[in-house]
Amino acid sequence: MKIISWNVNSVRARIENIISYIKVSKPDILFLQEIKTQEATFPSDIFKDAGYDSHVFGQKSYNGVAILSKLKIDNIDTNFIKDDLKQSRIITGQITLGNKKIDLINIYVPNGNPVDTDKYEYKKNWLKKFINNIKKKLTQNSNLLIAGDFNIIPEEIDVYDFKRYENDALGRLEIRKKYRELINLGFKDIYRLINKKKQEYTFWDYFAGSWQKNYGMRIDHFLLSNNLIKNVSSININKTPRSKTKPSDHTPIELIII
Repeated sequence: MKIISWNVNSVRARIENIISYIKVSKPDILFLQEIKTQEATFPSDIFKDAGYDSHVFGQKSYNGVAILSKLKIDNIDTNFIKDDLKQSRIITGQITLGNKKIDLINIYVPNGNPVDTDKYEYKKNWLKKFINNIKKKLTQNSNLLIAGDFNIIPEEIDVYDFKRYENDALGRLEIRKKYRELINLGFKDIYRLINKKKQEYTFWDYFAGSWQKNYGMRIDHFLLSNNLIKNVSSININKTPRSKTKPSDHTPIELIII
């Protein structure tokens, strides 16, 4: 089973790139973040023609998440946490893999910048609620897959120049500790598990030639609960979509589980 996560930075603005990508990559399930549209204006018909059902938790102009799937997804839910600002940032569902029921959790974590503002407090509170609810979910099902745009740089190796981000909302120690707290509940960061020392990125800013200079960061992640690790076949950061005309500033992560 191929599951892909991608912050598309506006699904309607990137629709041609997305369709071209899925024709080649052929995911079974595609997690989208930052779709920037409501369900009524989400291009479900276009994805239906490509063979995918759309499950959407949208919001006008900002945020928004969706799951596209060729497979049956049960128990779609958009109420995983109570969001203080009522922003569309999590959609969940459940699939069956062999004899396992796996909860899928697609997330778009708040950016949190600038620090020392309400935006940063919102990010901290959001992560606290999310971690608490993951603890509860684990008491119901120990098979969890969390993926999406975490807006967190886990380690120094995950950004081209860590010193520049030490006091940024993506790299501050207390935010990275939240990521570690989540991992310590019984998860593995699959990319880092397989690629111990490899320095690859999932995001490059539009400004100052970041893509051309490879000034990137790894902020999009797949976390799997420990008892799913043996189901992992491979994980890959596919940089090709970032090189296209009018790209998202993020690129897809591709996970294969068996």
